[in-house]
Amino acid sequence: MKVIASSLRKGNVVELDGKLYVVLKAENFHPGKGTPTTSVDMRRISDGVKTTERWKTTEQVEKADVDEREWDFLYDDGEGYHFMNPETYDQVVATEDIVAEAATFLEPGMKVFLQTFDGLPIAITLPQRTVVEITETEPVVKGQTASSSYKPAMTNVGVRVMVPPHIGVGTRVVINTADSSYVERAKD
Repeated sequence: MKVIASSLRKGNVVELDGKLYVVLKAENFHPGKGTPTTSVDMRRISDGVKTTERWKTTEQVEKADVDEREWDFLYDDGEGYHFMNPETYDQVVATEDIVAEAATFLEPGMKVFLQTFDGLPIAITLPQRTVVEITETEPVVKGQTASSSYKPAMTNVGVRVMVPPHIGVGTRVVINTADSSYVERAKD
């Protein structure tokens, strides 16, 4: 189906010259003078080659029909990252370049949105937030106010995050998967 270029978002799949590309980043530019444009960074699904295209924001682009649904992450090995469809129990393997930076947050049993085309995974979307455990951080200093400063901490999944001073080792916290920022203390 045809869509206007300005409506493209990360994870969309477009068809160009008979080949499929997954959108990695899409930005709209509105200069003071001239025509507004959309710049799109894409990866060709067949061979992983990255490319950048620029269209007028009102130009029509062919968007491919992709199956997007919730899958369960099972495990990763030398073959790739294994996911299972919870309804049909079908399993697919996603390669390292498809999972990319999402790999640090993947834990067995985690539910993710996986986009597939002809039964092959092409893009992954993590839940917006995930719960991690703090494994190392500086000790609490008396008199520090909670609102003014944050301290660095390391999580059990290997992600560095800035946390409020009252958070100590062993505390479970909720972090935003998009930018690895602290959201709140976990309620479990």
